[in-house]
Amino acid sequence: QVQLVESGGGLVQFGGSLRLSCAASGIIFRAYNMGWYRQAPGKQRELVAHITTGGTTDYAASVKGRFTISRDNAKNMMYLHMNSLKPEDTAVYYCNTNPPTAWALGNYWGQGTQVTVSS
Repeated sequence: QVQLVESGGGLVQFGGSLRLSCAASGIIFRAYNMGWYRQAPGKQRELVAHITTGGTTDYAASVKGRFTISRDNAKNMMYLHMNSLKPEDTAVYYCNTNPPTAWALGNYWGQGTQVTVSS
């Protein structure tokens, strides 16, 4: 059974930092491109950061230069370091393969972790 468990969210002030973690189990983690996604209230879920199996990264324009995605294949873990946080970064953050649920048919999402940035 696949599990993707996000953690590390919280309430932070404008300009602050957080590190999100994603623990993966039930998949061959190193074999998948991975991504961090977020969904703000009333908005569609969006991909904010992507990392390939080889470690190549890419970012949405809105977070480039502020967020850093990384992975540790030995630990089946992925991270998102978020700096210079803004109120518009407030959302529930999810990890998943890119594209999502790449290991099977279906639409799996974990519970996510809430990030709230106060102004």
